[in-house]
Amino acid sequence: MKKNILLLPGDGIGPEVIDQAVKVIKIVSEKFNHNFNFLYADIGHQAILKKSDPLPKETINLLNHADAILFGAIGDPYYDNNPQLKIRPEQGLLKLRKILGLYANLRPIKVYNSISNLSPLKKELIKDVDFIVIRELIGGIYFGKKGRDKNKAFDLCEYKKDEIIRIGKVAFELAKKRKKKVTLVDKANVLETSRLWRETIQNLSKEYPDIQLEMMFVDNASMQIIKKPKNFDVVLTENMFGDILTDEASVIAGSIGLLPSASIGEKIALYEPIHGSFPKATGKDIANPIGAILSSAMMFEYSFNLTKESKIIEDAVKKALEKGFGTYDINKKEKFYKCSEFGDIICKIIKNY
Repeated sequence: MKKNILLLPGDGIGPEVIDQAVKVIKIVSEKFNHNFNFLYADIGHQAILKKSDPLPKETINLLNHADAILFGAIGDPYYDNNPQLKIRPEQGLLKLRKILGLYANLRPIKVYNSISNLSPLKKELIKDVDFIVIRELIGGIYFGKKGRDKNKAFDLCEYKKDEIIRIGKVAFELAKKRKKKVTLVDKANVLETSRLWRETIQNLSKEYPDIQLEMMFVDNASMQIIKKPKNFDVVLTENMFGDILTDEASVIAGSIGLLPSASIGEKIALYEPIHGSFPKATGKDIANPIGAILSSAMMFEYSFNLTKESKIIEDAVKKALEKGFGTYDINKKEKFYKCSEFGDIICKIIKNY
């Protein structure tokens, strides 16, 4: 197989974790005789420094030559401390999502029993937890009309029925391959947009009679994800709720550095770890590359339909953790491995698989 992968390392620890994912992709391609060509481009703070634009034309032009995108991280403290700035790194990623029509964000939440002690939750609550959140990604309050003056500000949350149907189909189709359960998370007791979500998904569920549909208010869902995480399989929700709930759910696994994600839609898909740019760790070679490495595994599965290659990467990560290998966030009190060293360990496991 010959494919072009566009790499957008981005800001902070993004370049470091992407380097490790690239190592893994290369070793997998050698093992299975694939040919992956890597294209590089700027986004976020790095792009602003070079081009005064968080998503330059040069980056947009490369989208036409890519079969998938692997993204690192975005953001810099400079912008956090200067909220009045009109050009911000995150605008680059939001614009990219809109250009590509990346309406479905898939975030798996999986617990590795070998490091379950890292979770703040009791072991009996999280043993074998494995669910996935399907977050609508290019609608809602993040993309609605915004405004402010001296004494007032507003953000419009808006959804159309067809936007809800297309993300709903992703959730139901994925549930077919899993435990056949979808949990819709909304705030239908207060928000009109949530009422439209609930009505639309209830009607859509009639096309999937074998799938159990559960509906839950977001405040209750935020509690149940912590109290009874094993009760969830496929969680479907809108943009802002999904953003918040997935960050909450990430603590179940023990480290936000462990979790990958996929954003799919109308054109090519984008894959990224869910962690941020982690400026304090930048350049120290201590970041956890597992999220980025597992994002490449999702790329093999969803963009290239190479399920065997995807499974080998997942198995290698699991085996490395079982053997006690881990970066600083996992093995603080014991010997920890550098970001680059951990990437080499995964490659060695795959090579000998």
